[in-house]
Amino acid sequence: MTNSANIEQAFQLACEQYESLGVDVKAALDTLRRVAISVHCWQGDDVAGFEGDDGALGNGLAVTGNYPGRARTPGELRSDLELAYSLIPGKHRLNLHALYGEFDGPVDRDEIGVDHFQGWIDWSNSQGVSLDFNPSYFSHTKASDGFTLAHADSGIRQFWIDHGIACRKIAAAMGRAQGNACVNNFWVPDGYKDTPANRKAPRERLAASLDAIFAEALSPSETLDAVECKLFGIGSESYVVGSHEFYMGYAISRNKVLCLDAGHFHPTEVISDKISSALMYVPELLLHVSRGVRWDSDHVVTYSDELQAIMQEIVRGDYLDRVHIGLDFFDASINRVAAWTIGTRNALKALLAALLEPTEKLQQLEREGDFTARLARMEEQKTMPLGAIWNHYCQSSGVPVGAEWLEKVQQYEHQVMSKRSDVSAAV
Repeated sequence: MTNSANIEQAFQLACEQYESLGVDVKAALDTLRRVAISVHCWQGDDVAGFEGDDGALGNGLAVTGNYPGRARTPGELRSDLELAYSLIPGKHRLNLHALYGEFDGPVDRDEIGVDHFQGWIDWSNSQGVSLDFNPSYFSHTKASDGFTLAHADSGIRQFWIDHGIACRKIAAAMGRAQGNACVNNFWVPDGYKDTPANRKAPRERLAASLDAIFAEALSPSETLDAVECKLFGIGSESYVVGSHEFYMGYAISRNKVLCLDAGHFHPTEVISDKISSALMYVPELLLHVSRGVRWDSDHVVTYSDELQAIMQEIVRGDYLDRVHIGLDFFDASINRVAAWTIGTRNALKALLAALLEPTEKLQQLEREGDFTARLARMEEQKTMPLGAIWNHYCQSSGVPVGAEWLEKVQQYEHQVMSKRSDVSAAV
């Protein structure tokens, strides 16, 4: 076990080093405590949901691995989430997809209502965990040809429009219950595997469908509409209707939150470079922090250069009040609670590192044209004692320090997850 006194001694020494550079460590930690990461529910069950079918994915989504112990019911998923939250410092949110409702029998996507999510609302209130939401435009027979809101068939379009309208009402109810806005994010997989003859018409249909969904004005204190772009997907390699340019224009012209997913662009593109540009024109951003390896593969978030760059951009631009930070990855090759814990702790650690930068000094050097000193200070920052501050933050938050959390996950796996099978269980 880590010695508490040693952690505090290291913390005090680290504070002295940071403060010698003009960094207020206490202020950085106070800011970090106020940041709520939206943790995605679908890591816990491989994006299967609870609609009562076989949970087969489609529309460009793929989860790889067969690690035992995936959650099969809302009760199991909540139990897993509660453990994960207990291992992560701070108070965070939960991001739910529409296919995670609690359904007594067959309920199609255009018929879902608040009552199907009342269990989640009650759980969130009991846990103090606010909810975010997403319509589910995938893994459905009416999406089997790769099109939903941009479909050429008006009947299928209307089905998915009705689904979107229903989801907005659910998100607003969640926001009212928790006393803060539920971010409701729209990702639509529509696209073609091969080169289309008409790129224009599907985009016109998608815009019209979205306008129909958003026609009713809902209070921004209850729900915020977000729209998410993508470059390509499996089965839509040549053309995605909802491209970055489409949704950038849509978000600007309709005053919507723009969602940037770290895996939804060309492998040589990064979303960190897009944050300051997008926020010049849209009111707020939603980030889906993920890790693509060669493609949109949604690997568990690691402490990478891009993760650090994303958090640096948020802090350097003073955007924390305009950016909603969410996670989006699903790995079935490792323990799923561990995946949540690793990814979320890394996101927070990177944000802490950004908050511990001497931002004002670096920007002053830049204004003065002293690029030598700017580079030198940025490089020296990389070996500052971040770990000592992070360990103190974890200890003061009442969560395990270092890799001590892994022992709790392993114990839970042995006592709880190992007893699960792939057969559906009772709630």
